[in-house]
Amino acid sequence: MLGQTLSARDYLSRVRDEIDALDARSVENVNDVIERAYDAGRFVFIIGNGGSGANASHLCEDLAKCTLCDFENQKRLKVLSLTDNTAGIMAWANDEGYERIFLEQLKNLASPGDVLIAISGSGNSPNILRAVEWANAHGLETVGFTGFGGGKLKAIGKHNLHVGIDDMGIVESIHQVAFHWMIDDLHRRFTAKHEAASRSSNGAKAHA
Repeated sequence: MLGQTLSARDYLSRVRDEIDALDARSVENVNDVIERAYDAGRFVFIIGNGGSGANASHLCEDLAKCTLCDFENQKRLKVLSLTDNTAGIMAWANDEGYERIFLEQLKNLASPGDVLIAISGSGNSPNILRAVEWANAHGLETVGFTGFGGGKLKAIGKHNLHVGIDDMGIVESIHQVAFHWMIDDLHRRFTAKHEAASRSSNGAKAHA
């Protein structure tokens, strides 16, 4: 935890340096993956543990609501955080082991062409890796958000956004920064599609 040895100013400067080092194209690429899922009517599933689990819930809420410009008529992204099925998580963890809590939910819900976003600072959480391995084997697009050295997740995710610093708090914070830009950009993309569809529909009605 770098905050134990750095002043507030130095800590914030380090966060800025890590943001500057982030591969912006990797962030944009994640949105390309999500946009393709949106266009095809596929599901986006999100998983993570601890702080990354909280980020998964937050990202899910934002993807579901904050990408909308028209609450009544706009096509919506199908998105679900598997961190929030409390009873299901406890049942699988208690009876079969914690490493199965996401994998088993995917078996119920996922189909080829869906997207799995896996958030793991270490990149080595067994429950994350089991889920990504299953998703890869069953035709899902997999996206890893990692930190530290990237772990096994960086190697097996089909797409990856990596924050290369050995500090979990900074990793999780920069993931969240990336998520907030993603939401704004997807709002722009989805709004353009919605407005184009509305113009097309209105034009068709005018010529009916």
